[in-house]
Amino acid sequence: MATIGEVATRFGLATHVLRHWEDQGLLTPTRDSAGRRIYRDTDIDTIAMVVLGKKAGLSLEDLAALFTRGPDRDTRRHILRTHRDRLTEQLARTRTALDAVTHVLDCDAEDFRTCPHFRAHLATVLDGASSRHATIGP
Repeated sequence: MATIGEVATRFGLATHVLRHWEDQGLLTPTRDSAGRRIYRDTDIDTIAMVVLGKKAGLSLEDLAALFTRGPDRDTRRHILRTHRDRLTEQLARTRTALDAVTHVLDCDAEDFRTCPHFRAHLATVLDGASSRHATIGP
């Protein structure tokens, strides 16, 4: 059993974050006779899962759905598949950016802006921007 201050310190969180998570239905600490929150081991486990989920990029809404007993296994799997797809797309964008920066760092051209490989990549970006603008319209 721990107080809100002890738990917040343990996880490096502000106490208002734990209160917000409680408002969102993620936590249900018990109260002592003075009305102060008392966190049990199960609450501390949940906090650790929320911290892990937030680090993985899940929203509080997604985490609440994953933790409640209401959604069935298929719903939980759908939430996680959707999140995995977002992470995969983000990873692909990050990989593309890293490859471009690495190429510029390793490029033999005096000025990377004249490098044929960089110019080809730039043309791809410009073509993509032109096609997006054309579909948006005036």
